[in-house]
Amino acid sequence: MFGKCYSGSMRILGIETSCDETAAAVVSDGRVLQSNVIKSQIDIHAQYGGVVPEVAARSHIEVMLPVVNKALSDANATWDEIDAIAVTHAPGLIGSLLVGTLTARTLALIHKKPLYPIHHIKAHVYANFLLEKPPEFPILALIVSGGHSQLVLFQSHSDYQILGRTQDDAVGEAFDKVAKILGLSYPGGPSISKAALNGNPNKYPLPKSKLQNPLDFSFSGLKTAVLRAAQHSVGKDYTFPSHQLAALLTDEQRNDFAASFQKVAVETLVDKTETAYKQYSPASVVIAGGVAANRELREQLSKHLSIEINYPPMELCTDNAAMIAALAYYQADIEPATDPRKLEVFPSLSI
Repeated sequence: MFGKCYSGSMRILGIETSCDETAAAVVSDGRVLQSNVIKSQIDIHAQYGGVVPEVAARSHIEVMLPVVNKALSDANATWDEIDAIAVTHAPGLIGSLLVGTLTARTLALIHKKPLYPIHHIKAHVYANFLLEKPPEFPILALIVSGGHSQLVLFQSHSDYQILGRTQDDAVGEAFDKVAKILGLSYPGGPSISKAALNGNPNKYPLPKSKLQNPLDFSFSGLKTAVLRAAQHSVGKDYTFPSHQLAALLTDEQRNDFAASFQKVAVETLVDKTETAYKQYSPASVVIAGGVAANRELREQLSKHLSIEINYPPMELCTDNAAMIAALAYYQADIEPATDPRKLEVFPSLSI
């Protein structure tokens, strides 16, 4: 069962546990979504203002098998009808990755199924292959999430290059950190977007990063600029603790900061995507990752790019197993399956 590439029709069980979502899904032929089960830990981690790795791993252990069983049940599939298993093995929190991969390795051995290790970030792009009209190559992909911000050009399923990447904070991470400064709830993306609806995006002039590679990203300076402007707005200097700022901000200030930050963050993503689009003239542009759910980003990209942009459904923007199973179908035509006894995890593996 190991070392052989698959071809033809293929029904794959995907498993995803890279961070704080426990997910399983069944996808046929990389295109047809038959089930998609996600157990989120947002309520658990919200009290800490971010994901606690040890808590995330323990929570995965508690719900992993029930989530897998529900995915099979929702797809009306028996193990005899599953052709392969795919699992996230990189990148992510090491404890979370170990729970998912150990589950997948065990199931692959018990049920004698080929096992395909999947790169989580690349998989985000493949949520777009579950659309009624999938993207065509060459594909320019803006991959934006809590841990990653990248522009990647795909010539084919196996031929791709990173055009630009974040040099510090990912954009989703910046959303979370700014939300914490402003006293908004975790995760930061939805809470900042909601507050921004009632704010003035031009109230606080915030800087855009300038990097040697015009397609690279940097959001650390923007986050710090929000902090300094917020300190100044309440009459404090740079030594004032960031965790005490929220109590001094008015609702109007909070909304204006949210709107001003979101404006610059989105403009940064749009400007670099537009530059890459003009330079490489791809047949398709896709937006992938949790920040792809941001409505302002969607609206601004549509205004600036003279091409129809592929967006995954909202439920497939955040971490999910459907994208894992979708990518595995195409990967199985390129690479052999992995021996479950030898599968390793790589918390920091680049795409």
